[in-house]
Amino acid sequence: MGTRPWVAAVFLLPALVLLGALVAYPIVYTVKRSFYDADGSAFIGLKNFGTVFSDHGILTAVRNNVVWVVVAPAVATALGLVFAVLTERVRWGTAFKLIVFMPMAISMLAAGIIFRLVYEQDPSQGVANAVVVAVHDTFTDNAAYPGARPRPNSDLRPTAGGSFTSKSTAATGAPADLPLIGIPQNKVPSGARDAKPAPAQPGSVTGTVWLDFRPGGTGKPGVIDPGEKALSGVKVQAVKDGKVVASAKSGKDGTYKLPAAAVGAQLRLPGSNFAGKYEGINWLGPSLVTPSIIASYIWMWAGFAMVLIAAGLAGVPRELMEQARVDGANEWQVFRRITVPLLAPVLVVVTVTLMINVLKIFDLVYIIAPGNTQQNANVLALQLYLSSFGGGDDQGVGSAIGVILLLLVLPVMIFNIRRLRKEGRR
Repeated sequence: MGTRPWVAAVFLLPALVLLGALVAYPIVYTVKRSFYDADGSAFIGLKNFGTVFSDHGILTAVRNNVVWVVVAPAVATALGLVFAVLTERVRWGTAFKLIVFMPMAISMLAAGIIFRLVYEQDPSQGVANAVVVAVHDTFTDNAAYPGARPRPNSDLRPTAGGSFTSKSTAATGAPADLPLIGIPQNKVPSGARDAKPAPAQPGSVTGTVWLDFRPGGTGKPGVIDPGEKALSGVKVQAVKDGKVVASAKSGKDGTYKLPAAAVGAQLRLPGSNFAGKYEGINWLGPSLVTPSIIASYIWMWAGFAMVLIAAGLAGVPRELMEQARVDGANEWQVFRRITVPLLAPVLVVVTVTLMINVLKIFDLVYIIAPGNTQQNANVLALQLYLSSFGGGDDQGVGSAIGVILLLLVLPVMIFNIRRLRKEGRR
């Protein structure tokens, strides 16, 4: 248009200076630095790259990055597609989109802190385990007396599953008492009654389950002394040839009664009486820390995918969908054969954009993963920081990791740019 080249150069100069200072120079310097040792004083060639591909901790980061690139973009894009399609069919679609997109307004730092609390092991603090424990306790009986056990050298001996089984067999006429210890006085229910000897009943097996300990230590082992407390709600099973033939629970006075089928059987206190309180799932343990962090990332970025896909969905010709419905296609067929193929370019752009994003993930892993499992959740961007500034003090290895990240991101960026240009020409 007749613009003089020097005029264009003057207008472009500020942008070029910024790009050179903030992008070009750091890239060139990082590539150069990757060929030098830890303090940058000696040229060592490709040794830093050899360290990257031989160090166990860095290989763990590489493996986790592969998991991130494969799982996180795919799941976030799939959820975004589902949300975008569903919001077109509900009355409050705009409000729903706002709610789903709202996490994007939160910084990675804030999201990491939020999910660090969500995944807290203590159910009284962590929301995730509070839900899990509530569901578990709804369908599973809690242990009556966690930590209780029989006295050493008593008739009860430890058996499989945390249970205790008697050596002798039960008989009528003689009480089959089951004394236990190991329960602190402050853990005994406040309304616990004093234990009572079970009366003998013909044709039945009776006995008492009680805390065989008297404050002050004046009681006699194996004997129901005055003041010793009954243990109510303890499950007692009669076992013959490995099979449970009868069961009962101790009453408020500690006594229980089994039918005639229990005569000649061994008595067993199952492990469910003594198991510790269920504390939920160790979300940030070595096996679940990476999936848990990926879930927090998806919570943030599914809204981003939904907004872009919804914009693409707005341009899909409605007459094609209506024609398919007229021809007898159900909603699933319309979605799979028409909606998804027409949205394929948008889905690819969203997926590739998220792939670039997850290659640089750092904040969530650094904040959410506790110190003892951070190595299990490690990713390349975090390893770059740890190697260079987080105690590793080896900027040569850190620069090599940065170069590898650049090489991984470049093909994806080029692919994304070329697709966007093709879409623009259309």
